[in-house]
Amino acid sequence: MMLLILVIIFALIIGFLVGKYLTEQKIKSSRKDAVKRSRNSLVGKLLENIAPYLPDFQFNPLDMRFIGSPIDYIVFQGMSKKEIDKVIFLEIKSGKSSLNSQERKLKKAIQNKKVEYKEIRLDEIEDIENFE
Repeated sequence: MMLLILVIIFALIIGFLVGKYLTEQKIKSSRKDAVKRSRNSLVGKLLENIAPYLPDFQFNPLDMRFIGSPIDYIVFQGMSKKEIDKVIFLEIKSGKSSLNSQERKLKKAIQNKKVEYKEIRLDEIEDIENFE
């Protein structure tokens, strides 16, 4: 009877130690993965900012305005020559990254021609005098 109790206690201790070891390995693996994803994200953000200055980049950096979110750039093609002939919404991706939900929705709105130009005249807003 005493031998059976010792075997059960020994099995419980071994089970606990194996479980603890496996949990620690999973935590280490998760941390490595989180660091890797964070590093990839930072590199991607850096590349978004330097991409316009790379040698074979297809747009003139002087025609571009950085927005950041939900789109990286708006390109006013021809602006540097004082003649805008096209407006381009530009998203820059690197590696295996893909469009997020907001970026996909913006792309769809643009493709469906849900884009317009508006001008707001501040002198036509009635409450502007109360702003001071």
